[in-house]
Amino acid sequence: MHKKDFCIKNVSYGFGFVAVLALPMLVHNDYILRIANMILIYMMLTFGLNLITGYTGQLSLGHASFYGIGAYTSALLTLRLGLPFPLALLSAGILACIFGILLSIPTFRVDGDYLCIVTIGFAEIIRLIFLNWMDLTRGPMGLPGVPPVKIFGFVFMSNTSYYYLFLALATFTLFLMVRIVHSQIGRAFMSIREDPIAASAMGVNINYYKVMAFAIGAFFAGIAGSCFAHYLMFVGPTSFNVDASLIVLQAVILGGMGSIPGVMIGTVIIVVLPELFRTLYMYRMLWSGLLLVVLMILRPQGIMGKASFGQIVQHNKLFNRLKQKNHV
Repeated sequence: MHKKDFCIKNVSYGFGFVAVLALPMLVHNDYILRIANMILIYMMLTFGLNLITGYTGQLSLGHASFYGIGAYTSALLTLRLGLPFPLALLSAGILACIFGILLSIPTFRVDGDYLCIVTIGFAEIIRLIFLNWMDLTRGPMGLPGVPPVKIFGFVFMSNTSYYYLFLALATFTLFLMVRIVHSQIGRAFMSIREDPIAASAMGVNINYYKVMAFAIGAFFAGIAGSCFAHYLMFVGPTSFNVDASLIVLQAVILGGMGSIPGVMIGTVIIVVLPELFRTLYMYRMLWSGLLLVVLMILRPQGIMGKASFGQIVQHNKLFNRLKQKNHV
C-alpha cells in the first residue's frame, strides 16, 4: 500500500470513529439510538461467527444458541443470585464458551453440510431447554424484570449511556478480532478454511484450532447475549431460534466472509433495513433471502469479502473428489 493511500485510509477511519463517538450528541432521537445499540450488540455476534465461518470455514447455524445462553445466564445470575453486572457478563461469556467447546467436538469428524445439521440440532436443543425448563427459565413466559446495568454505582438507564457501554465492548471485541486474524492463530484459521489436509501437513493442529474458533466466537456471543438481556430487561426463548442464527449468518455473508469491515457493514444493513421497511416486516425472510441471491449473482464474495464461502465449499468438494480418486 502506498504511503498516500495509507494516510487516506487512516484519516477516513479516524473521521469514522469520531462520528461514531459523537452520534448521541448529533442525534437526539431515542429510536435511532436504540437501533444503534442493537447494531453494536449484533456486531459482537457477527464478529464471533465470522471467526468461525468466515475465517475457519466451519458453517454454523447455531450461533444464536450461544447468544441465548449468555442472555439467560446473565439474567438468572442477576435476578436470582444478585450478582453485579460485570461478574454476570463474564460468566455469560465463559458459559457460552464452554458450550462452544462442547459443540466443536463433533467438528473433528464432520464438515460442510453435516456440520451445519449438527449446529442446527444443537440450537434446537438449547431452544427447547429455554422453552420447557419452567423452574429455571419460566418457559414461554420468559424472564421479565432483568435489572439494568450497574457499574460502580452508576445505573445505565438511557439509550445514550447504553450506547457508550456497548460501543466500548464492541470496540474491545473488534480490537481482539483484528489482533487474532493478523496473528499466527488467524493464519492457522485461514489455512484450515482453504485446505485442512495441507494445513495438517504443515503442522497445524486442526482440531485444536477448530475448538479455539468455536470457543472465541461463542464467548463473544455470550457477551452480546448478556448485553441484550440487560438492555431489554427481558429474556424469552423466541429471540434465540434458528431464524436468529440465519440473520447473523446473513450479515456475515452479505458483508463478506473473512472481512471484518465487511461484516460491520453487513450488520448495519441487516439491522437497519427491517426498520426502514417495517410495514414489510412479515416478508423479512423473503426480501433478505432475495438480497442474498442477488448478491451471490453479482458479487459472490460479499460487499468487502475476498473469497466467497461458495468457492470454499466448491474447493473442498473438488478436493474430496480428487482424494477419493487417489484412494481408488
